[in-house]
Amino acid sequence: MDDGDDDFLEAGRLLFAGEARFIWGAAQIDGLPPPGPPEIAFAGRSNVGKSTLLNALTGRKALARASHTPGRTQELNFFDVGPEGAARLRLVDLPGYGYAAVGKEKVAAWTSLLKEFLRGRAPLARVYLLVDGRHGARDVDREMMDMLDRAAVSYQIVLTKMDEVKKGARAGAIAAMREAIARRPAAHPQVLSVSSQEGEGVPALRAAIARLLAERGG
Repeated sequence: MDDGDDDFLEAGRLLFAGEARFIWGAAQIDGLPPPGPPEIAFAGRSNVGKSTLLNALTGRKALARASHTPGRTQELNFFDVGPEGAARLRLVDLPGYGYAAVGKEKVAAWTSLLKEFLRGRAPLARVYLLVDGRHGARDVDREMMDMLDRAAVSYQIVLTKMDEVKKGARAGAIAAMREAIARRPAAHPQVLSVSSQEGEGVPALRAAIARLLAERGG
């Protein structure tokens, strides 16, 4: 964790300690919910652990549907965090990408939806791009980074499944990821790492989100 995020650990805990609920699913750009509180989106390859991380962040077992079947998330799913009618934050679970068994037409539709969402969604504060810590960035991850850079959308890398990476290799994996994004214009320089199953790194991610909200005046 960046030293500056230490002050936001408690703010992050409190942010996610209250209510959280699914509010909306959208398969087309004209089906998005009206703009509301700041939005934080989560992107990543199919089965990288997005739904599991959303559940860990909010302390819910089934807020987002976690599945061992890649490609299950086929919509943009929106979740409000905070009291009903006064949510402080909205989480967006983006469709997983890079699963070859999904038809080309479906992939093209998802890609178009993502591009439209990223290009024109005013409340979107940041995208957290999840990368499997066991393997590092794949070509499809780099393609997503390219898309985010072109859209000038702030994004931050979160390495997942770090409990399955040998302890001696974890620092190297993080350092390699930092180097990989060093010249990317929209990438946040700090790389986060989590193990959603063990809960490691989740408080740091909550703190980073609380800090982002504070910087936006939220």
